[in-house]
Amino acid sequence: MATKKENTADLASKPTGFGRIRSTLRLLYHSSAPGAQRFQFAVLVVDLAIIAFFIATPLLRDNEAFLWIDYSIAALLALDLIARGLASTNTWRWLRQMPVILDIFILATLLAPIWLVNLGFLRILRLWTLTRTTTFWRPLRKRGLGLYQEPVQAVINLLVFLFIVTGFVYTAFANRGEDASIVGYVDALYFTVATVTTTGFGDITLPGTWGKLASIVIMIIGISLFVRLAQSIFRPNKVHFPCPQCGLSKHDPDAVHCKACGHVLNIPDSGNS
Repeated sequence: MATKKENTADLASKPTGFGRIRSTLRLLYHSSAPGAQRFQFAVLVVDLAIIAFFIATPLLRDNEAFLWIDYSIAALLALDLIARGLASTNTWRWLRQMPVILDIFILATLLAPIWLVNLGFLRILRLWTLTRTTTFWRPLRKRGLGLYQEPVQAVINLLVFLFIVTGFVYTAFANRGEDASIVGYVDALYFTVATVTTTGFGDITLPGTWGKLASIVIMIIGISLFVRLAQSIFRPNKVHFPCPQCGLSKHDPDAVHCKACGHVLNIPDSGNS
């Protein structure tokens, strides 16, 4: 009887086929093992290639192969979302995270590129959601570049903003009447950069009251992002290491004591973190 009970307990403790798949995906997406790191690097390369396609979408939209590429990327993104959902320990909590919600929205624009064509410029948000994952930052930390996370994130935030605004300007104001200043995507990008940097050449402008209001919003947000970028570049580098005593998360790389509570810190060397 005891042997039968032990065998039953062993069978119950063994993961099912679905459980083994989830365990494997969890290791691939979250482990630091060499094989998992190679997988994460491959996923990162594919993600960057997808983002490059999103940036070039306005120039490729008239190409005959555009829809095939679009649907292929939709399949890749759907597989990645399903795999990451299975790899999470709490799927419902994972689904409520903002990066995941944005990825689902981006997937919808890929599955319905004709109906949601006016929202296609928001696909570049994929770059923002990518930088909110450990897959993006782990290779940098392994190479001792974790100190540059803040400047890199600031640059990415600025790039995402530039391309979102460019897509919005192109969608809302391009070819609006005979006197339209913006004819193509490059004109929209040129206007966005000139406005964000407050250069204001004046050769390309947005028409009407809504155009002026949009320009004001672009300038205000653009200046804020530039200030954030300058702060992250010129202020002293910090490492992310939560203090066990008070929870302060950022310290100087060579800090021995927490500057908030004085607790002794044991910050690992950047080359090994």
